[in-house]
Amino acid sequence: MIQSNLHVAIIMDGNGRWATTRGLTRAAGHCAGAEALRRIVETAPACGIDVLTVYAFSADNWKRPQPEVDALMALLGCHLARETPRCREQGVRMTIIGRRDRLPAALRIAIEHAERETRECGLLELRLAIDYSARDAILDAGARANHRSFTRERFEELLSEGRPVDVLIRTGGEQRLSDFLLWECAYAELIFTKVMWPDFGPDDLHRAIGQYGQRERRFGAIPPPAPPAREYWLR
Repeated sequence: MIQSNLHVAIIMDGNGRWATTRGLTRAAGHCAGAEALRRIVETAPACGIDVLTVYAFSADNWKRPQPEVDALMALLGCHLARETPRCREQGVRMTIIGRRDRLPAALRIAIEHAERETRECGLLELRLAIDYSARDAILDAGARANHRSFTRERFEELLSEGRPVDVLIRTGGEQRLSDFLLWECAYAELIFTKVMWPDFGPDDLHRAIGQYGQRERRFGAIPPPAPPAREYWLR
C-alpha cells in the first residue's frame, strides 16, 4: 500500500565523486545530478510524496573553489529557467529556502520567476535549499521570536521551513545531516545509500519509500499492545 502525504528530504551527494571516477569535470557531475533530480521529481507523486525538499547548495559550499561555485550558480539558474515550464505543466510548485542576498542577481531573478510561475501548482511542492544552513535558520527564527509567547508552535511558524520531514535520504555513502533541516528532521527516518546522486533513479526512490514503510514510527511513545489472541473451540 502506497503511503500518501509524505515529506521527503534528500541530500543529493556524490556528484563530484561520480564525475571524477569517470574522468569528467566536477561540473559535469553536477549537470548529471540535475538530470537525476528531474527523474525523481517526476517519480515523487507516484510514491505518495507531496513535499520534496532537496539540498542544492549549502551555506558551507561557498568554501569550495571559486570556479566550481560559479559553475554551480550558473547551473542552478539554467536549471530553474529550463524546468519552470515543465514544472508548471506537471503541477509542481517550486519554492526556494535559504538566503538570497549572497546569490548572483541572475539566479535571484530565476528564483523569483520560478516561484511566481508555479505558485498555483498543487500536485507536488519542490523545495530547493540554496545557500541554506539549518543552524542559521534556527538562530534567525530565535532572534525574531517574542519571548513572552515562545512556544514550539510559534517557533515553527517563524522558522518557516515546512512541516516535519518523514524520511530523509542521503546518497553517496556519507551518513550525516550536514546542517540540513535539523529541526524538521527531529523524528525523520534516515536512509543512507552508497548510490551516487547522478545514478539515483526511480527504482531507488521506490525502494527507499518501501523501506520507510516497514519502519515503526513511535515519536517517543511505546507501540500499542497487540490484540489478544482469539480462542477457537472445536465442536
